[in-house]
Amino acid sequence: MATTEQQRAARDAKLDALHEQLTGAVESLVSGEDWKQALEFAARFRARSFNNTLLIFVQHQAAFEAGRVPEPVPSYVAGFKQWQALGRQVEKGQSGYMILAPVTGRFASFTPKVAESWRRLGRFEKPKPGEAVRSRMVGVRPAYVWDVSQTAGDPIPTPPSPRLLEGEAPDGLWEGVAAQVEAQGFTVMRVPHEGMIHGANGLTDFSAKTVAVRENMPDAAQVKTLVHELAHVLLHGPDNPDATGHRGIGEVEADSVALMVAATHGKDTSDYTVPYVSGWAATVPEKSPVEVVQATGESVRKTAAAILDQLPTAQIGNGDPPGLGRDPSAKKTPAPMVDAAADLSAEEPRRPVTSSARSL
Repeated sequence: MATTEQQRAARDAKLDALHEQLTGAVESLVSGEDWKQALEFAARFRARSFNNTLLIFVQHQAAFEAGRVPEPVPSYVAGFKQWQALGRQVEKGQSGYMILAPVTGRFASFTPKVAESWRRLGRFEKPKPGEAVRSRMVGVRPAYVWDVSQTAGDPIPTPPSPRLLEGEAPDGLWEGVAAQVEAQGFTVMRVPHEGMIHGANGLTDFSAKTVAVRENMPDAAQVKTLVHELAHVLLHGPDNPDATGHRGIGEVEADSVALMVAATHGKDTSDYTVPYVSGWAATVPEKSPVEVVQATGESVRKTAAAILDQLPTAQIGNGDPPGLGRDPSAKKTPAPMVDAAADLSAEEPRRPVTSSARSL
């Protein structure tokens, strides 16, 4: 019969294999045409100034109150011709939202380090040989944009969102994970709805030392969210010298840990984790999503193994009949997982820019 150390080694190998499957699923997703089209579409919408954002928001609210748009918050906004270029047309009767567009001018100078030396070029004037040329904002003009809900035409290429885990939670898993959260000095709370935690499924507050999970979702999703938040507690506290501080990496690590713990209890979270992890990994600069996920492998496996070691739950075993060769009076040791752990699939990409703080 395998020793406890052999069992843990076998389980750790299964956790490593799970992470490799996750990496492969992310790679498949982010190389797909749907993902590419969604990113290209989102790239058309540049960030606007704070003032223009407020102008759009206020005018959209007024349009909502007047019954001209279906939602109170704007999403994609673009100019009339921009929407036409994307295969959509502003619907008849829809008024645009006025914003302030910059007016720029071209300036030239032989001595660019001298501020007074710059001269403005005429509309068709070319700089003289040897002159440096720069563009500067010289004023603003009114311009108009429309929200996507004011247009009709070609569908917006947005990848599907992560799907919540359905069904009942494994027996004792909530209690076991909650005990580990509390052992770190945090208070576990269930809140009625996501509106109380900034629209998230779960929220870890390191200042208040609280972990909150919304209870208006299936039991299995609640406990998976709690594991996600426990991973944040263990890996991403302000006093943790190993924490990268980048939220995208933190979310990748937390949900990867949740996938492993859930899989060890016979729950497949890939419909949520694959698009969620892919989306957050895409926010890390100078690295591909696959590189980000690969780099988290060691910390994710160690954290998942540490959580599993302390859980008194029934986990997928190593193939031995229950109780074989064990002292019934001995303290229960969590058994390692075997090949029955759920495979991952490359389903449901996620738009990389949508997630609430510390959300699942």
